[in-house]
Amino acid sequence: MPGTPGFDPVEIPTRTLVHALVRPDGSVDTGELYTVAGVLGMTDQQVRLCIKRLVAEGRFTHRGRGRKAVLSASEATLRTLEPNVEFVRYAFRQDRGLEPWDGAWRLVAFAIPESARSARDALRDAILRLGGAPLHGGLYVSANEWTELISAEAYRLGVSDAVTLLTSRDLRIGALERPPALAAHLWPLAELAERYHKLIEITRTRLARLESTDAFDDVELLTIGVELTVEFGRAMEPDPLLPPELLPNPWPGRQARDLLSRAWAAVIDRDHTDATRRLYRLYEDTNRP
Repeated sequence: MPGTPGFDPVEIPTRTLVHALVRPDGSVDTGELYTVAGVLGMTDQQVRLCIKRLVAEGRFTHRGRGRKAVLSASEATLRTLEPNVEFVRYAFRQDRGLEPWDGAWRLVAFAIPESARSARDALRDAILRLGGAPLHGGLYVSANEWTELISAEAYRLGVSDAVTLLTSRDLRIGALERPPALAAHLWPLAELAERYHKLIEITRTRLARLESTDAFDDVELLTIGVELTVEFGRAMEPDPLLPPELLPNPWPGRQARDLLSRAWAAVIDRDHTDATRRLYRLYEDTNRP
């Protein structure tokens, strides 16, 4: 997979590329899709098969033929693709010391019967997505305030009566009671750090390229934008966004977001046609107070 010339490639599945190129109106220009896919080392056949699968799944509709066709994302697809900007904004606020930890652990417990298995699985997935860590069967913990988010999800799933929420400043697991030690035990910090180190490496090389010359065409800028966006999502998605007080210092997540902000600014400065703006438009103000 060639990717940005001269750099180690970013692994980007074809489906992820299609998602990354969805415009604000929900459309995908297939001519642009095929061009960027080619730069990333994907074959036309690979792209065609991916489009066929996405249409068959009802995630997109297809109008036109070949490179002049237009894909349109379904409403369900748009909902799943819309990044949670508030979480990204929260991460940048943490980096600036604007979200200090209050020392409290938030816990949620649920006992949902097998007859409501789908709701039980959906609630568990939501808890994990919000950064919860399992303590015991049906009992999860977070260091961040999530009461309203969990309550809303439980209500949506119709299982509010089976959910208990509580807050405690005392948490002990075996002999562990110091908050940083508990965090290291409950969350895979080494794996998260590795993801951020990879994002740092990829961002640093692209940023050096962006700062070294203004000679960019739309395709190269778009390719860099896709690579940075995909790798950022890959690092951020599993991150529970623990308070800095619970993390090793220095924490690579902060360094990665600082570098990424510089890279986004460099892309903005060189993007005279808004070819890449849709990739970062929702994040443009996340690193500002």
